[in-house]
Amino acid sequence: MADDSKPHWQGHRERLRGKLLTRGPGALDDYELLETLLFAFIPRRDVRPVAKALLARFGSLSAVLAAEPRALTGVKGIGETAAAYLRASYELHLRTQREEIAGRPAISSWNALLSYVRTALQHETREQFRVLFLDRKNQLIADEVMGHGTVDHAPVYPREIARRALELSASALILVHNHPSGDTTPSRADIDMTRDIIDALTPLEVTVHDHLIAGTGGVASFKSAGLI
Repeated sequence: MADDSKPHWQGHRERLRGKLLTRGPGALDDYELLETLLFAFIPRRDVRPVAKALLARFGSLSAVLAAEPRALTGVKGIGETAAAYLRASYELHLRTQREEIAGRPAISSWNALLSYVRTALQHETREQFRVLFLDRKNQLIADEVMGHGTVDHAPVYPREIARRALELSASALILVHNHPSGDTTPSRADIDMTRDIIDALTPLEVTVHDHLIAGTGGVASFKSAGLI
């Protein structure tokens, strides 16, 4: 006979944990994997509806993890604690990817670099302009946000980028920004701004290797498109 004193969700948690441990995380659907994560943050309730609501609201696992805490708490069942831990999970993933490119020439670990850029920016709701500063061996010195903007524009100042390159003794850099629309096609303004930055850095003998545009559709490269 069933134990009516035991909440139905408790048995479900045990079964789902067992499925993950015996068959591996690949055996879990997206909502089940998210459930498993939520178990630790929401201890005494059925979290399956919460996991499904998160995926319905944001559209994908990556979008859930990248969501701002304020947006996460707008989903029924997610409080500040769960939102904080979901955001921490995203940051752990991002830092793990950053480790993949740290200490190695960025050019030779290009796929890892593209993955890092996409993870960092594809779900940003405002344009963000970042610069990856590289040393003489093309190893990452710093990844810095040089401009925040609106849904379709982020102010960029070539002289500020040049000044920061000198402060870091950078020999090269990679420009990065996102298109919140998801379309990674470079605009005329993107192309002109890239040229302005190259012109500002050329006298300093600092090379611009590429300009990457991230979006939900992937990452576009100026160099691959023949724009640099």
